[in-house]
Amino acid sequence: METIKTYRGVWPVAPTPFLDNGALDLEGMRRVLDCMIDQGVDGLCILANYSEQFLLADEERETLTRLCLEHLDGRVPAIVTCSHFSTGIVVERVQQAKTLGAAMVMLMPPYHGALLKGTEEQTFDQFARAAEVGLPIMVQDAPLAGIHLSVPFLARMAKELGPVSYFKIEMPGTADKLRALIRAGGSSIIGPFDGEEAITLMADLDAGATGTMSSALLPDLIKPVVEAHAAGNRAEAARQYEKILPLINYENRQCGLRACKTVMKEGGVITSDHVRHPLAPLPPETRQGLLELARALDPIALRWGR
Repeated sequence: METIKTYRGVWPVAPTPFLDNGALDLEGMRRVLDCMIDQGVDGLCILANYSEQFLLADEERETLTRLCLEHLDGRVPAIVTCSHFSTGIVVERVQQAKTLGAAMVMLMPPYHGALLKGTEEQTFDQFARAAEVGLPIMVQDAPLAGIHLSVPFLARMAKELGPVSYFKIEMPGTADKLRALIRAGGSSIIGPFDGEEAITLMADLDAGATGTMSSALLPDLIKPVVEAHAAGNRAEAARQYEKILPLINYENRQCGLRACKTVMKEGGVITSDHVRHPLAPLPPETRQGLLELARALDPIALRWGR
């Protein structure tokens, strides 16, 4: 494998738009990607949990992977989420992502439901087989999997599996874990990222994070925080972050993945904010509160299609 490229900055998750009847909105998907490029993202991620990947059929997933990478056409680098309990399916997905031009893939440790969880060695083996494909791999360390990934284990994967070099940490105490991982992994940790809608971004940047994977709701307003901090101007980063934190908090605590779709519909990016059952639409009062906060900040997503 070639030397792993260093990526930094703001890499939001692209939402998957549906029509009101629940069908994929493929033209809407193209518009989402174009909007994200106009938001100034440094890269983006498709088919993640915030893309409702757990509500997509296999054929839909393949359609979206191809459509997104072809439509992006290298304008920004893309991460394709390839997580699955089956190691064989993970490897197939990673191979497809590489063939279609992905810059990186993201994997959670193998799990299925509450009780089927890979051991450390099974997780290591799955990542090792995925690494053989030759794409950089971002480890997603998130509560959803219900698997504890210790710092020594993550550092071991970084040191022994070359492509496993990016880490999206979104666990309680993310800053402390990032700091410990960077210390334990050294130069093998090429991309320490945070996630969870950037709700702990300042602490995570202070701990050494060089990138963040937020939603696509307001990356244009998150980017000045990351850039100011990287330039050594922590006071300006904190000032910018203080302005946007109420909206980030509302998204994270009240809305989840529905927030981005709501704002993008209001901004004319997509025609529907439909989420597939068993997810439920936002209650009207919650939607009103979200849009009130968003209008005060005027993110690109709220006006891109108007």
